[in-house]
Order: sequence, then structure tokens, then C-alpha cells
Amino acid sequence: MAEKKIGKQTVKFEKCPYVIGAAAVGGEKEGAGPMREWFDSVLEDDMNGEKTWEKAESKMLKDAMLMALKKSGREKKEIDLVLSGDLLNQIMSSSFMARDLHLPFLGLYGACSTMTESLLLGSMLTDGGFAHNIIVGASSHFCTAERQFRMPLEHGNQRPPSAQWTATAAGAMVVSEKKADLSKTGAVDGGQNPAQLCNIRVDCGTIGKIIDAGVKDANQMGSAMAPAAVDTILNHLEDTGRTLSYYDLVLTGDLGYIGKDIASDLLIDAGLPEKDVRQRYDDCGTMMYDRKAQDVHGGGSGCGCSASVFSGSIIRRLRSGQLKRVLLLSTGAMLSTISPFQGESIPGIAHAVVLEACDGQIKF
Repeated sequence: MAEKKIGKQTVKFEKCPYVIGAAAVGGEKEGAGPMREWFDSVLEDDMNGEKTWEKAESKMLKDAMLMALKKSGREKKEIDLVLSGDLLNQIMSSSFMARDLHLPFLGLYGACSTMTESLLLGSMLTDGGFAHNIIVGASSHFCTAERQFRMPLEHGNQRPPSAQWTATAAGAMVVSEKKADLSKTGAVDGGQNPAQLCNIRVDCGTIGKIIDAGVKDANQMGSAMAPAAVDTILNHLEDTGRTLSYYDLVLTGDLGYIGKDIASDLLIDAGLPEKDVRQRYDDCGTMMYDRKAQDVHGGGSGCGCSASVFSGSIIRRLRSGQLKRVLLLSTGAMLSTISPFQGESIPGIAHAVVLEACDGQIKF
């Protein structure tokens, strides 16, 4: 009997695993944007001290994992499993990161939905008693993604206004069966007063379905993924019996400016109150960069976009009590380097996870 399943697509965690540590790394361009204050580390250049962009991305992801581990107060020997993925063939950034960490590893591919996929699966494994502590994460790099999916940077090809900018960023979280020691968390996370911090628990998660809107233009990723995000949000609300106003923030991962507008319109058309949609819904791809000062066209995307915003800004705002309940969705475009040549469209998927602040001194 699936006792922990509610509705059609949602799982409710009985023990409510905790996020006890998190870290975010941003690239040079990302560090010049609005998220800078939330990054634990910003690269001095996109080579990250390595000889190739691919090695730079893997190192960036490893650094995020190790910083999240340090902030969790756990030792490496206490970690049972690492869950991670990226955009590259054979998820090479994550695989070589795991080689260096030398921990049990499950590689995931959900395109840009990988962060919430890893967080959701890590929470299920922890809640099910299969692990005590798990590190989850994801990464992307503008230069590696361009080389694999579009054109080599040396071509200098012109990008259409709808094209999104793959974020050079990584994020990681430590999911545990036990609460964080807030005295240690405050010490390594900006010296915050432990009395003003909250624990963060994973309440539930909604597994997304592949939704194909028939979009074939790889420069319209937001349009391709928006219907999947809306489908998951609506199914989550139906499964849980909640409304959008239950959450302080509903945040999608990588839709950018165009995709966010489409998702907003679709949610309103589905009957959700326009006021709630306008006030509570946002997208990481519109938060990552300064649209006026940074030329990113359609906004941000990539596994690292949502991973770094979630692991940086959102976790810290939950930890400090600025947010109480957040519905997080990462959205993925499930195309490959060969699927467009087969005449295929771009299917989308979105997974959702609910994080809640709890057990702190702050009164909500």
C-alpha cells in the first residue's frame, strides 16, 4: 500500500527530512547580478582554474557539495549517498565530481529539472529509511552547454532575443533524517545568531509528467517548459488540497521572461486568482540577472540556475524566517543533441518540492 502517496502525483513525507546545509556557487557573470549576495562563492573567471570549461564545471559542483557538507555539520564519512546531474553527455560534470568525492553515487538526468529531482529523490530515500544523510545537487556552465547544444563560442553566432542564457552556477544541499545544529549552521553561514534561525524540513513533493507543447525551436525553451510547470503546479494543488496563497513563494526554475509570462497566463486561465499568481509566483531565470545591465536576452536557464537560487537565496531566507513555506519547481527541456535532427519537438518536465521553516525562535 502506497501510504505516503497523496493524490495522483504527490508524496507526503512522514518523517519530514531536513535540509541541514546548502551552498551555491556562481560564475563571473552571475556574480555581477542580483544573486551575488546569496552565493557562497563566485568564480573569478569561467575557467575556474582549470584547462577546460567541462573541468571547470565539475570543480564548481564539487566545491558546492563540499561547502554544503561543511555547513551541515556532518563529516564526509556520515554521508550515505550523493545524487546529482548536469546537462552534459553522460552527466560528466557530476560523474567526475563523484569520482573525486569517492562516495556512493546515483547520477540523474532531468535536464534543468535535475535540482528538484535530486532533492525529491533524496528526501524519499531519507524518509524511507534507506539513508541517514544525502548530498543532492546540480550544475551547468554557459560555455559547456553552448558547445554541446548550440554552436561553439568561437563561431560568434548571433543569438535571437528569445534565447536564454545558461547559468554558470551550481547548488547543493545536505538532506538528513535529523535536524540541523543551528549553532553550527549560524557559525559557518555568515555568523548569524542561532536564536534567529530556523530548521528547514521537506514537507512533500510532486513528481512531474512529460508535457509536450509541440515547440521545436531550441531558442524558445521557456515556451517549451512552461506547460509542464503549470501542469505540476495544478496537480500539486489538487493532490494536496492547497491553494497558491498557502505558499509565501512559488518558484519555477528556468522559464525566463517569456516562459514566466506564459506560465502566469496559463495559471490564471486555469482559474487561479490573478492576484496570487502575480504576487507569489516568480522564476529563477528572471531573478538571476539584471535585465537592463546584463545582456541575457530571454533570461537564465540551466541546471545551475535553479540549483544556485534554491541553495543560496531560498535556503537562507527560509533559515532566517523571511520565508515560511516555499513551493520549488525546476523545469527541464528533455531534448538531446540528436533529437532535433529526428524532427522531434522539445518535451518538458517539472518536479516540485515543498520546503518549510520550522522549530525556530521566530514567531510567524
